[in-house]
Amino acid sequence: MSDATYEAIAEWSQIVAAILFVIALVVIWNKYLAPAVLASQARKNAELAEAEQRRDAARAEVEKAQAESAAADSDVRAISSRAQGDAARLHDKILADARSEGEHAMLGAQGELERARAAAREKLRSDLIERAMEIARNAAGRLDDGTNDRLVGDTVDTAERGGNA
Repeated sequence: MSDATYEAIAEWSQIVAAILFVIALVVIWNKYLAPAVLASQARKNAELAEAEQRRDAARAEVEKAQAESAAADSDVRAISSRAQGDAARLHDKILADARSEGEHAMLGAQGELERARAAAREKLRSDLIERAMEIARNAAGRLDDGTNDRLVGDTVDTAERGGNA
């Protein structure tokens, strides 16, 4: 056997070894690596699907929370509006009650003032009558009969004319 034959055998052995190596790679790939890659891909796809579900659930919760927040804001505005209306009505009622009580107190005070004036007039009248009676008693003690007759006559004349002097 010649060197050319050995060279040809060496070349063919490398070609066969490369083919066997490729076949071994394909067999190993198909038997071990492809199922592992497919399983890993399935796991990753499942993880992605689960993550998408969580994301969609979180979005739904966010939308629900936003809707609840908007409803709460609306409730706050409605409560605030009602509270302002109630406060205005209460303010008006308190003012009306205060005016009414003030007017009532003023009427009572005016009545009391009139009663005090009437009592003061009566007291003044009573004091004047008492003073006049006292003066008359003092003067009666100093009158003589002539002056007494003249005063009685003047009084009778005044009474007959109707009190006009």
